Amino acid sequence: MSMFRTKSVEQSLRDGDEPEYQLKKRLTALDLTVFGVGVVIGAGIFTVAGRAAKELAGPSVVLSFVVAAVCCGLAALCYAEFASSIPISGSAYTFSYASLGEIIAWIIGWDLLLELMLGASVVAQGWSAYLGVFLDHLGLAIPESVAYGSRFDLPAFLLVVVLSILVSIGIKESLRVNLALVALKVFIVLFVIVAGIGFIKSANYSPFIPPSQPAKAKSSLESPLIEWAFGFAPSHFGIPGILAAASLVFFAYIGFDVVATTAEEAKNPKRDLPIGIIASLVICTVLYCAVAIVLTGMVPFTELSTEASLATAFESVGKSGYATLISAGAVAGLTTVVMTLLIGTSRVVFAMSRDWLLPPWLGKTNHRTGTPLRITVIVGVVVALVAALTPVGKLEFMINIGTLSAFFLVSLAVPVLRRRRPDLQRPFRVPFSPVVPWVSAAICAYLMLTLPVETWIRFLVWMALGFLIYFAYGYRSSRLSGNPKKGELPSMTST
Repeated sequence: MSMFRTKSVEQSLRDGDEPEYQLKKRLTALDLTVFGVGVVIGAGIFTVAGRAAKELAGPSVVLSFVVAAVCCGLAALCYAEFASSIPISGSAYTFSYASLGEIIAWIIGWDLLLELMLGASVVAQGWSAYLGVFLDHLGLAIPESVAYGSRFDLPAFLLVVVLSILVSIGIKESLRVNLALVALKVFIVLFVIVAGIGFIKSANYSPFIPPSQPAKAKSSLESPLIEWAFGFAPSHFGIPGILAAASLVFFAYIGFDVVATTAEEAKNPKRDLPIGIIASLVICTVLYCAVAIVLTGMVPFTELSTEASLATAFESVGKSGYATLISAGAVAGLTTVVMTLLIGTSRVVFAMSRDWLLPPWLGKTNHRTGTPLRITVIVGVVVALVAALTPVGKLEFMINIGTLSAFFLVSLAVPVLRRRRPDLQRPFRVPFSPVVPWVSAAICAYLMLTLPVETWIRFLVWMALGFLIYFAYGYRSSRLSGNPKKGELPSMTST
């Protein structure tokens, strides 16, 4: 049996009907759009915009957001075609299983776990930081021994535990809480835009694209792979700065693909999934660009904070009360991000265990809640411990590389599946295929090359661990291996 054996679309759909692995179909297009907005608008809009403007692009950071949005938009089109054609949990993992083969599906699934689990952990740490800032504005304080940046970040730990319990109760119940918090978060973002307009000074936009200048040299491990490999001289601002900032603000868009992980829980996935994926990305792009314009107009880009940039921008114009409100919005906003990433993680593991690439007992759903309870508990414990114990600032780039590698492979998979299954019903089709998927893959590959060498080393270690698990367990246990487990039937549709 080949490592590139594929699982037919029809078999994937049948597997979703098995009672012990069946999820409840309860989500509408609105739910999915809110779900996407909830995960995308998070740490990026509250922190990354200021850092990217100050260090890399100046006022032209708004163009960096547009470049990053184009990259994500092209990938979103590919996700939308797959999600409408193969409405099964697992997102890019499931899509690639039907087109590129089992080993590629495993790689993507393993990458998605890297993105989602580390993403939830890192954002939980960011939530802890903003909680501390918010409480400070109220005259309260978290003990330093258990606060953000300590050896054990208690607020981050408790956040993940509480959200894991909520996610275990049910997907619809989780999204009711998500809807309320997303509404608050969007209100805060709109408040920043409307309130900030009055403090804009046109002089702060000049020069809109600051002249390019050499950047401070970094160590070999900290240098972007493309600079290290080809000997390029690092530079800030100008066109190179806009592109470098695009690689940074890409983090702000991570998460829209999580919508595809809930495909099996959508009432009308062929219509609602493309709407949810594309609508959430468009909404977030408009809000991001508006905030970037206001932020760089309020404060000279050289004076922006690289941390809580929105809050400090209002403090700099004498509006500390606004800063308190923004901090509260950040706390609410990051809560929805962590919850959505926990849901996405559990659904990817669910899909992999249903295919027997991971132990099948993990993926069986609870009859009362309709959720994979065992997976949710395990994921919650792991994420909570990583969030509480991992030193701050060590794992952010790992999230980017996991996401970009998944985007890259999904983009390549679209023309492959079209060639292999031209008969497959596709309610949504990527326009101008295969050119658009190829361009999407090329952009993702370039952005991966801009990540630091040390990130690539950690990524290769992570992938080596994944291959070890696959060849020790998944390859022989897979439904496509022809080795049925007691009481279960294997898939007979491998090719």
